[in-house]
Amino acid sequence: MKEISVFLENEKSTSELGLKLSERLAAGLLIFLKGDLGAGKTCLVRSILISLGYDGKVKSPSYSLFEQYYINDKTINHFDLYRFKSPEEWLSTGFNDYINVHDITIIEWPEMAKNVLCDPDIEIEIVYDKEVSRRAIIKAKSKKGEAVCKDLV
Repeated sequence: MKEISVFLENEKSTSELGLKLSERLAAGLLIFLKGDLGAGKTCLVRSILISLGYDGKVKSPSYSLFEQYYINDKTINHFDLYRFKSPEEWLSTGFNDYINVHDITIIEWPEMAKNVLCDPDIEIEIVYDKEVSRRAIIKAKSKKGEAVCKDLV
């Protein structure tokens, strides 16, 4: 599968990546976001939502685990699984129902539900590149993901 590496010099460059992604999102898309605490996962989600036209406050769903946004004709499900104790929590909460052909679903910390989540269309890992800079490693993992990533950068 195709892999793209994007240098994220600062928060502005993360927002620009979010804008580019927002222009390509399609119904049923599943995106996994990986990276250390504070790497910029929620910042990327926030920029996607704002680029789509959301004008409310975008908060990390670390405590609620899940936030849902209705923007124009799109439903975006944003999960943060950081506080999961075991992968089975994903199944017991019924969250699997939110992964469907209509909604766009973004999951932070997908490794916390390893072996119970289906495969994503796109995986984005944000890693520290230098002391303050980061790099987004974007991997298309399906045909739908490849279409989103094509000409992304």
